[in-house]
Amino acid sequence: MVLDAKIPEGKLEDKWRNYQIQSKLINPANKKKLSVIVVGSGLSGAGAAATLAELGYDIHCFCYQDSARRAHSVAAQGGINAAKNYQHDGDSIWRMFYDTLKGGDFRSREANTYRLAELSAPLIDHYTQQGVPFAREYGGTLVNRSFGGVQVQRTFYARGQTGQQLLLAAYSQLYKMVRSKKVTMHTRSEMMDLVVIDGKAKGIIVRDLITGELQRYVADAVVLATGGYSRVFRLSTLAIGCNGSAIWKAHKKGAYFAAPSFTQIHPTALPQSSEAQSKLTLMSESLRNDGRIWVPKKKDDTRVANDIPEDERDYYLERRYPSFGNLAPRDIASRAAKERIDAGHGVGRLKNAVYLDFKHAIERFGKQTIADRYGNLFTMYKKITGVDAYTKPMMISPAAHFSMGGLWVDYELMTTVSGLYAIGECNFSDHGANRLGANSLLQASVDGYFILPNTINNYLAQEIKSERPDIHHVEFDKAEQGVKDYVDRILSVDGTKTADHFHRELGKVMWNDCAMSRNKTGLEKAINQIEDIRRQFWSDVKVTGESKELNTELEKAYRLADFIELGILMCKDALQREESCGAHFREEYQTEDGEAVRVDDQFTFVSAWDYDEGNFALHKESLEFEFVQPTVRSYK
Repeated sequence: MVLDAKIPEGKLEDKWRNYQIQSKLINPANKKKLSVIVVGSGLSGAGAAATLAELGYDIHCFCYQDSARRAHSVAAQGGINAAKNYQHDGDSIWRMFYDTLKGGDFRSREANTYRLAELSAPLIDHYTQQGVPFAREYGGTLVNRSFGGVQVQRTFYARGQTGQQLLLAAYSQLYKMVRSKKVTMHTRSEMMDLVVIDGKAKGIIVRDLITGELQRYVADAVVLATGGYSRVFRLSTLAIGCNGSAIWKAHKKGAYFAAPSFTQIHPTALPQSSEAQSKLTLMSESLRNDGRIWVPKKKDDTRVANDIPEDERDYYLERRYPSFGNLAPRDIASRAAKERIDAGHGVGRLKNAVYLDFKHAIERFGKQTIADRYGNLFTMYKKITGVDAYTKPMMISPAAHFSMGGLWVDYELMTTVSGLYAIGECNFSDHGANRLGANSLLQASVDGYFILPNTINNYLAQEIKSERPDIHHVEFDKAEQGVKDYVDRILSVDGTKTADHFHRELGKVMWNDCAMSRNKTGLEKAINQIEDIRRQFWSDVKVTGESKELNTELEKAYRLADFIELGILMCKDALQREESCGAHFREEYQTEDGEAVRVDDQFTFVSAWDYDEGNFALHKESLEFEFVQPTVRSYK
């Protein structure tokens, strides 16, 4: 298959406008005849469902949580980027576009990345009008702060709970449409398979998580807004329920999976404290605005942090990256922390953390100012660790966080399956090999509110001429039977080990060999180990209970089965990309001082994988740089 990104003609700054001018329209009366399924109710899903409903489409929205308010967008803390230039510090759409393209190590499309920056400014106005309580100066002007990888202040925030406030705004709009009977909301419902008829996405098979019953839903188009897949590492900043199963089922039905090995390790999370731990806690990147990261210069130093004098502290980010200091991009900050920990300078009980210290910021600005900026984060830290970060440094450690990879989509956000769209974190479109902080909420929001509602018309304008199939179509029969057989197969193994046991084993392999640094030997070993885990899983997993009931053990097991396959693909993708770029760091491709070395003449492409019955066939979308030429990514 030739991958056509459908990039519009014209100057970079004119492409989105040209697309909108030429796109097809559907009159309001006809929109009422068209139905769209939206899977996921986070920022991208809720935004898309609410906006499409306001346009007149019949919308069915699905989430596995008991309320759309529990979508994982709620966990985002630090802020959302926009090129408003309120600080008059030289920001612009072009600068934001370049920062994002460079931050992703030139492994994303120019047109998609520029559109992200272009739509950022109106998005802030949109949220402000919805009542989001962004932080303001005394005079009422919206205030900004910096995030990693930039030298301007463009991040809008609501203290340390920006994701929660944005999700509440999206949730309000969504439930306004639910009350208007323009959206039908299906909570505690999990997509188990995609139904494809004559090459087009026409519906889904859903499992009711309370009763276990399988249900069929038909529509003219399907939108996936199901988030990222970093739970493949098991220990991550994601909620326990987050999974990659919806996009994996779509992948197995023909949707190409792009750059699966591009996964982000966040530099500021609470360190792992035991083997029994089930998740890690994110501490916002915004803390790096005022906090200084350091480790003791002395190896295996056992002194408490406040007893270590200044001249015996290594502020390693400031030392290695003086231009950006503690606000170096996430991939660089995480690798630098790992290097210091591996070299014997780690702190904490397990020597697996570094310090994040606010002493100097409090001396300069006062405790109250720091409390105003980060108070809820300091409260959360004390609640979890028992340590007062106003008087002692925080201890932080890198943790699996965001997925830059996802389903391949074109400029219209359509996958390689006609009528199937992927929006937000579950697609690969804007971030390249590394996402800059505060761009996640931005992408999720503009995909759902602004982009999809303008691009889906092009497809639906044709579908209105076709008769919609019903749920008794033979492809629905096949899909539902396939789900039943799959669930029965898992339940019938009746082995001796839990799904959690196998997830721990998978997580260890992925973290050791396909996380912050990778190498050929380790990746080949990891593929063999994961294939062995897959064999053991299907011969020795123990799932208690039945399928026709609330069964969280069954949910863990069938999601893990998808993670195992995904883990193999991630390692294969990392193995074939023989270069270092962004979060993908191949140890064989680095400078003498440990910086990444890209191989542009061979790897300036997006890898897009066809499932191919589990054989994983690689396709390549060549990246053309017409307006910006890739340069060495340096933050020194």
